[in-house]
Amino acid sequence: MIVVTTPIVSGFEISDVLGLVRGSSIRSKHAGKDIIAAMRNLTGGEIFEYTKMLAQAREQAVDRMIEEAQLLDADAVVSVRFQTSMVMRGAAEMLCYGTAVRLAQNNDE
Repeated sequence: MIVVTTPIVSGFEISDVLGLVRGSSIRSKHAGKDIIAAMRNLTGGEIFEYTKMLAQAREQAVDRMIEEAQLLDADAVVSVRFQTSMVMRGAAEMLCYGTAVRLAQNNDE
């Protein structure tokens, strides 16, 4: 599965637009990690616990978006975007979305 943030895939043309596909993940850290993160926040610098949490959420959201695209028999997802939002204190949603398409080899190249 080709996944790109661009509206086109180099070397291919879009033969069919299958529609919007998306994946999301809501994650939170347990109290122990929140305490460590709060202490890091006081001293400054990267909060590794949240960096890791968001990276895991991003990967899961992408995987879920790809699964949805595969159900549509897509070759690629174009114009992929990410969005985050706080669901509740200490919990964040990572949303990944794009347009599922079928591709045809571009004969002009």
